[in-house]
Amino acid sequence: MLRRDQPIAIFMPGALKDIAGKMGFGVLRYSPNPIACVIDPEFAGQDAADVTGIPRHCPVVATVEEACDLGSQVFLLGIAPPGGLIPPDWMRDIDRAWDKGMSIVNGLHDRLGPRFESSGGERGQFVWDIRTEPEGLGVNHGRARELPAKRVLFIGTDMAIGKMTAGLEVWAEAKRQGIEAEFVATGQIGITITGSGVPLDAIRVDFASGSIEREMLRYPEAEMILVEGQGSLIHPGSTATLPLLRGSMPTHLILCARAGQDHLLRLPEIVIPDLRTFAEMYEDLAEARGTFPRPKTVAVALNCGHLDDGAAALACKEIEAKTGWPTVDPVRHGTARLVQALA
Repeated sequence: MLRRDQPIAIFMPGALKDIAGKMGFGVLRYSPNPIACVIDPEFAGQDAADVTGIPRHCPVVATVEEACDLGSQVFLLGIAPPGGLIPPDWMRDIDRAWDKGMSIVNGLHDRLGPRFESSGGERGQFVWDIRTEPEGLGVNHGRARELPAKRVLFIGTDMAIGKMTAGLEVWAEAKRQGIEAEFVATGQIGITITGSGVPLDAIRVDFASGSIEREMLRYPEAEMILVEGQGSLIHPGSTATLPLLRGSMPTHLILCARAGQDHLLRLPEIVIPDLRTFAEMYEDLAEARGTFPRPKTVAVALNCGHLDDGAAALACKEIEAKTGWPTVDPVRHGTARLVQALA
């Protein structure tokens, strides 16, 4: 429903410098849509690029009215908090945006379509509730393993570690190298950016693995299929690991981690294992004692967004020496070495 020419206002009050703002950050960095502004009263009057470090210039404003004055046609909820629910105090601004004629893109679990379904049609408005289960899903049959493509799953040591970012960067680099590569988005941010995919955390558990298989089977001629990872095998709140592994039947894994992080950010009592041991857990689970082909971990995508250039280079060098895998910060260093590892 989102046309690529529609200017977006990203609504993320209080989140422009917070990890919960990853929906907005992803759209700022990768969306092909024009970005009219970001709404966050704390940084109003500044440029989003200066605040976030993402090289996408647009003004930060304080109100919905200012966003309308800048030509915003779409009001996008720019956070992805734990639990994925709309903060109750956001509803006043959401209603105001709708009344001003803006369409709404909602990546959270609370559905907004029923709230506005009786109005907006004459003005051409829409509500895109991304976390909605598609029709026609079924159980998985393991058919992705029959595809000729290299099937690459991005796994992570924690939530919000950079799996989607790494996947999009590898996808862009693979296409630059002339590889027939496809990207399977599995979360609200990737779906918003690419316009396709499956919202895995909105799928009933019986159909979760089958929903990934269905996306994989859309690309029978691809040379490489890159699958956006979700969650982490060691996170108690993560349920996505098995559907992703069984649905995609990966041949390769790329491990995503954050430089210097040795425990889960929101659960500090849970320690992250040695990276090679961590990857072996995924490989063992994917293989299921020889039942399925065993994937191979080939590289590390290291999130160094909190480090300067020198520290980032040193962190990558240290991880590469410990693991033996090519290690880069995908945003800072590019992903040519990761694509080479896959090739």
